Amino acid sequence: MENPYQPYRVRIDAITTETEDNNLKTFKFVFLDPADEKAFSYKAGQFAELSINGKGEIPIGIASSPTEKGFVKFTVNKTGVVTTHLHNMREGDTMGIRGPLGNSYPWETLEGKNVVIIGGGFAFTTLRSSIVYMLENRDKFGEINVIYGARSPGLLLYQDELKKWEADGDIKMHITVDATNDPDWKYNVGFVPAIAEEKAPPADENTYAIVCGPPIMIRFTQPVLDKLGYRHDHIINSLEKRMKCGIGICGRCNIGEKYVCKDGPVFSLEELNQLPFE
Repeated sequence: MENPYQPYRVRIDAITTETEDNNLKTFKFVFLDPADEKAFSYKAGQFAELSINGKGEIPIGIASSPTEKGFVKFTVNKTGVVTTHLHNMREGDTMGIRGPLGNSYPWETLEGKNVVIIGGGFAFTTLRSSIVYMLENRDKFGEINVIYGARSPGLLLYQDELKKWEADGDIKMHITVDATNDPDWKYNVGFVPAIAEEKAPPADENTYAIVCGPPIMIRFTQPVLDKLGYRHDHIINSLEKRMKCGIGICGRCNIGEKYVCKDGPVFSLEELNQLPFE
C-alpha cells in the first residue's frame, strides 16, 4: 500500500452466521474500486485491519483464499466495540480494509510436502484460507490432514465446507468437539491435542505441521508434536492474536527483537525458541 494508514473502501456483499450462539459471522466484502482489489494481493496466512469510521479497527486473519477472486472474506468474533458494530451492519453497508499485513504460511517450502493442519475455535479462519488454497493447487502438495475442533458441534465454523471436504476425499478430515450430548454426532470427542496425538501422522522429513488456535490449545499441542517427532523447524505457528496496529508502529506486539505484525504472525517453532518466552 502507498499509504499504510489508508484503508481500501469495500462493501459488505454477504453475511453468514456461522455458529449457534450468533457470535461468529463471516463477512464477504467486494472492493468499490477494482484497482484496490488488484492491489490487495495476499497469501494464505496473512491478516488485515477491518476499519469502521468513528469506531476504530480490528486485526483479523483473512479467511478467503487468494484463489477465490472478486471478494475477500473475514470471520469475525463479536468481542468489543468494533466487532459488535460490524455484527450490526447489513449487506450493502460500506467500510474499510487496511492491508494485507504480516507474512503468510511458507508456501514455497510446503510445496511437495505433506501438511498437517491443527486448529481450534475461531482461529480456523486462516486455516480455511490455507485449505482452499491447497485444494485449488492439490497437485503441489502431498497428503493433507486437517485436525479441527471446537467446544461443541454448534460452534464449528464452515460446517457445509467441512462436510464437502470430508466427502470429496482430497484431504483427511478429523473433526472433534470437547463434549456433546448429540446422539447423532459421528466424529471425534476430545480436546484437539488428544485427537492430534491419535490422528496426526508421525513426523518425517517431508511432513510439516501448521498450528493455529487459542494459546492453551497451542501450548498442549506442542508436546504432542514433540512426541510424534516433529522437528521444530517443521512446526509452523501463527500468533495472530498478538496483532495491534499491523505495521510495527505501536510496539504492542513485539517479542524481543521481533514485531509479530511485521516479522510474523507466522513463525516456525525454531524461530520462536530464539525469542523471550512470553
